[in-house]
Amino acid sequence: MEPAVQLPLVLPGSIALRTLLGEGLKASQFHKRCRLHFGPLAWFSTLLLISGAGIVLAAQTTVMSPYQGESDGTSAGGKWVEFHSEDKMTGARRVRFELRSDNYLSEDLDYKPRVEFVCTNRKYTNATFDPGMRLGPPNRPGFFGQPQIEVMVRVDGTHSYHGWNWIHGQFLSMDKGTVRGLMGARIFKVELPGRNGPEIAEFSPVGLDLARVKQACDLTPKKP
Repeated sequence: MEPAVQLPLVLPGSIALRTLLGEGLKASQFHKRCRLHFGPLAWFSTLLLISGAGIVLAAQTTVMSPYQGESDGTSAGGKWVEFHSEDKMTGARRVRFELRSDNYLSEDLDYKPRVEFVCTNRKYTNATFDPGMRLGPPNRPGFFGQPQIEVMVRVDGTHSYHGWNWIHGQFLSMDKGTVRGLMGARIFKVELPGRNGPEIAEFSPVGLDLARVKQACDLTPKKP
């Protein structure tokens, strides 16, 4: 057994007691002066921290638009972003909903594929798929002979083949049925031909604010 620690005996009126009381009083006065002198500084630092956090949060909830005359994007629910613009000549109001993929394709590791659909004056206009890479040549003709690329689309547990119009080797024009399908889906994938074989762009469309889409586009989801 370890020996008990002996505490010093302090008698009333002794020098040791007066010394202890004096040190305690000095410590109390020191902490009081610290609160008086550094309290405002600490409060100001806290305000700066809160303001900085607010600025960072605001930056994270907006996306810069790549188009002149279009407002920066705001969240439309989930990973969707909503942009607004107005035609300078006609005054037509345009809303663009954009969803970026969860992955990169092998030919461009700096640009994520994305899908977007556009509505004008509260009516659906068009939709495009941007793979973020140079498309190969068309591999099939459309109904009117327009160049197309055949893609395979997965919406949740179903998959289907579509011929999407080939636009300048950079974009594919999506059909309205696919747009309505992905609006209410949890899983959305597009497989398209690449230089070294099939490429698959994977999306997470869940969370889209359907009420906002209904108001902006008069569009509702529909299972494929």
